[in-house]
Amino acid sequence: MNKHLAGCLATVAMLAVAACGGSPTAGNNASTGAEGSPAQQVYEQINGLSGEERSQTLLDMAKKDGQLTLYTSNTDMDDVVKAFEDKYGLHVETYRANSETVLQRVIQESTAGYQGADIVETNAGELNAMQQQQLLSPYAGELRDKVRPEGRKDGWTADRFNAFVVGWNTGKVAPGTEPRSLTDLADPQWKGRVGLEIGDYDWYAAMYRYYQSKGMSDADISTFFQRLAGNSKITKGHTVMGELLSAGQFDVAASVYSHTVDNAAAKGASVAWKVDGKPIEPVVLRPNGAGLMKSAKHPAAAMLFLDFLLTDGQQAIAGANRIGAVPTADDPLAGVETVSVPEEDLLDNPRKWSDDYKKITDSAGQA
Repeated sequence: MNKHLAGCLATVAMLAVAACGGSPTAGNNASTGAEGSPAQQVYEQINGLSGEERSQTLLDMAKKDGQLTLYTSNTDMDDVVKAFEDKYGLHVETYRANSETVLQRVIQESTAGYQGADIVETNAGELNAMQQQQLLSPYAGELRDKVRPEGRKDGWTADRFNAFVVGWNTGKVAPGTEPRSLTDLADPQWKGRVGLEIGDYDWYAAMYRYYQSKGMSDADISTFFQRLAGNSKITKGHTVMGELLSAGQFDVAASVYSHTVDNAAAKGASVAWKVDGKPIEPVVLRPNGAGLMKSAKHPAAAMLFLDFLLTDGQQAIAGANRIGAVPTADDPLAGVETVSVPEEDLLDNPRKWSDDYKKITDSAGQA
């Protein structure tokens, strides 16, 4: 998350949806909040079915829709969309932008009564904001029941997880000298060797709550993060963080995405996030998922796409080194202590966490 998103979430929390800026897209009207909207009737019908009856009924209805419109912030979505189109012969009109822009567009179009997205696939914070505005419709069934419990949310369902991990440059950190915990990185030996991401206040909130659960006082937690920042250089964006880690601009990244490290390593970079097959614990998990729009023009096709995300789509997600929402036999998080981002707290108090984290990062250098 970043400061812009914090502002948008604060605005949504105050129900001033128009304040996220810009002129809404003009177009046809949609009863986005109506309990009996045509889209919701489709969702309710399919949610009440199971097994082959559900699959066949949904497919028949989706073929009548003929297409769907997807809004997403996932940069690895192309392979999923192509596989879906190849399997079902349904065209997917895709709008891709960063997660904050996706939220902004959905809020604008809802305010204008415009039917834009049928399904939105993006980050937890933005989906929670949409749900708070009652823009999403429930999705139920056997496929959702298989999703990790922390990915079954009110109004939306995770299809993947971002895992914040401690990663390091193996050319800079010799075997046997890797940090054993995040708190190790506050030690003097790591001075100037750590990277922090400027917008990671959701990771910060998760770790803050984790340390509280372990009995640390607020004063001790604040002191730790100040010391960590004093050892750190600040980057903007996880992609940049991964690139700088690979280039050796700093030795350790405190909150890099696991798939960023894995993708870099696959291309030959000297980076890792596991010692003897195990990561530094805890790993902070933030779900990313999909929500069905109440205002959808193509609700059955949207629902079929969500079904696909949780079945065949999981293979494409894993192929991009991302952590899928449905655990598998080779689950990279099996036996690993994880911590969830405190989503409700972030939605209710976005400014608190972003402002607190800014105070921390202001004391660090620039990468």
